[in-house]
Amino acid sequence: MKEVNSILAEIKKGTVKPIYLLCGEEPYYIDMVSQFIEKNVLAEEERGFNQMVLYGKDVTVDEIVSNAKRFPMMAEKQVIIVREAQNLSRSIDKLLPYVTNPQPSTVLVLCYKYNKFDKRKKVYKEIKKNGVCFESKKLYDNQVAAWIKNTVESRGYSINYKATVLLAEFLGTDLSKIINELDKLQVVLSKEKEITAHDIEQNIGISKDFNNFELKKALSQGNITKVTRILNYFGQNPKDNPFVLTIGQLYTFFNKVLKYHGMRDKNPKAVANELGVSPFFVDEYTSAARNYSMKKVSQIISELRILDLKSKGVGSQNISQIDLLKELLVKVT
Repeated sequence: MKEVNSILAEIKKGTVKPIYLLCGEEPYYIDMVSQFIEKNVLAEEERGFNQMVLYGKDVTVDEIVSNAKRFPMMAEKQVIIVREAQNLSRSIDKLLPYVTNPQPSTVLVLCYKYNKFDKRKKVYKEIKKNGVCFESKKLYDNQVAAWIKNTVESRGYSINYKATVLLAEFLGTDLSKIINELDKLQVVLSKEKEITAHDIEQNIGISKDFNNFELKKALSQGNITKVTRILNYFGQNPKDNPFVLTIGQLYTFFNKVLKYHGMRDKNPKAVANELGVSPFFVDEYTSAARNYSMKKVSQIISELRILDLKSKGVGSQNISQIDLLKELLVKVT
């Protein structure tokens, strides 16, 4: 986020580079920077003749270069934004002559989504030399809650830890989706009130009591009654609680429990660092290790793999989510 803010700050000051390569697996920041350039480099009256959006699947590199070499009309600069530039991956090296000596009056923005750009390529090195190369990296699962907290606070709101975890568990690492949900909260909640799990339940539709966060907590405590209630709720609300998401979360959870069993240093700080979790969750893994032996955890992980395959139709066709959840309950308890 710091790198994004730095790029935007430079543009605000009027320091605009002739080329921007925005690449990486996380599209959110690529969209943020490209949209900022689209809305802020040219005045509104200049955009009609001097701003162009192209799509990588519809144009060639030669056509991009031809447009980039044009001079602006009644303006100091022209802006050319190439969306879906990843579709040009096989011919992107043809940009080399242009990016080595770019047109000073053109701002060329390449939105190269869902993929890393090969930094060994000469075209990359020349873009970096004459412009800006930004890689938008996808967040790891254990980074999402902190990202949500920082984003909420940057907007002048506050949010408690359980609420951030609920959002992270339910929405995953899709930052655009998370932002959309945060926008909903911003409309209905005041900055004076801390965002809680209850607010998430009321305004986004994520149950504060029946979710994967609470399921893992109940499992770690060996609370079979609560585990059963949660899985029954999932069975009654399959669209809000897809089995594939639940099985993925549990697979990750039990793998970390297995890793905990193998650790020599059980100091909470060491555990948090080794497992890549917040210190808030260390007690959960300590409790789970007491309730599940290493052998039992290994068996559960093996069973989860089989259930994952069944959910995808491998070795078992047309099995309902309710039946999968019933089998899951037997396997993990």
